[in-house]
Amino acid sequence: MSIYATNEKARFDYEILETLEAGLVLSGQEVKSVKRGSASIKGAYVKIFSPSTSSGRGTEAWLVGATIPPYQAGNASGDYDTQRSRKLLLKKSELKYLAGKSQERGLTLVPIKLYNKNGLVKLEIGVGRGKKKSDKREKITKREVQRKIERALKSKSVR
Repeated sequence: MSIYATNEKARFDYEILETLEAGLVLSGQEVKSVKRGSASIKGAYVKIFSPSTSSGRGTEAWLVGATIPPYQAGNASGDYDTQRSRKLLLKKSELKYLAGKSQERGLTLVPIKLYNKNGLVKLEIGVGRGKKKSDKREKITKREVQRKIERALKSKSVR
């Protein structure tokens, strides 16, 4: 399993409660571009659209804000949009579950990583709750203390 793109800020800004795997509807050149490692999911989010009563369509999940540049810029069509919304492929039960979670107060659907699974491009979606500023500062402080400890141990083992 190779990872094509990650969203490091997702785990920093959100407390991830659980994760799900989804497929993506991509064009051929987008798949090549993703496999080349050009994709970015920083700042992206997942949006659930519920059906309207007149429409016959069911609930759908979309990845919004992800950037996938064309594989070959010279061969891309003139109307190609690098940040277009891309449909996510999920089971009906997963869609209902995510729709319910997205309606809950304080919960957000965040893309975590884009990766390869059996030759297919998959997206890991996290159900997250936003962290408070104090939680983020606490995490940074712990990381800095851990680095100081590692440096001290490393310098003692060298001597």
